[in-house]
Amino acid sequence: MSNKRKAYLFIDGTNLYAGQYELFGPNKYLSFPRFLKAIETKLKLRFARIYFYASYSPQPVKLTKKAKKYLKNEALFYRSVKKTPRTVFFKGYRSPTSGKEKEVDVKLAVDIVDFAYRNKYDDLYLLSGDADFMAAIQVAQKLAKRIVILAIQNRVPNRFSYNFPTVVFFLTEKLNDKFFPRQKIKLVRLRRGEIWRKVR
Repeated sequence: MSNKRKAYLFIDGTNLYAGQYELFGPNKYLSFPRFLKAIETKLKLRFARIYFYASYSPQPVKLTKKAKKYLKNEALFYRSVKKTPRTVFFKGYRSPTSGKEKEVDVKLAVDIVDFAYRNKYDDLYLLSGDADFMAAIQVAQKLAKRIVILAIQNRVPNRFSYNFPTVVFFLTEKLNDKFFPRQKIKLVRLRRGEIWRKVR
């Protein structure tokens, strides 16, 4: 029997998309397969499974040029996720009245806990800028799972970084000095040419 530890990556996809859009704008988008490859290379591991949770933005009644660009960018990004091997894409939905995301965070938290109880993984990697998942990962920790938090530089969940090892991936050339004093944070620079694609 193999003693190799099994690592699962859970991704708050809507949060990741919003963060990369802030960095790249409407004319570029994060190539998820390239990003995943860069993460695995830097961490020197291979995830057994990647679970990605997101919802598509609703199309406004009045479709402006700006909204059209955003929706196209979002669609291309999510398409790159769906085409990535080992990746399970969970699609939530948006409230027709408020536009708020539904099911996504709950499903992510439930899967973290459920898979931990069923001993599907040994190491839990969570990529999110949202510290609302603290209760779920604490359950996994109590079940002797190793926890590592991943983030991009403009979506760092500070509450997590005080409690768990955290790796911040910089998708642009600029490093932010405010992250350096945090003991549990490791900074990793990724070359932009390797991780983004132009919208055509």
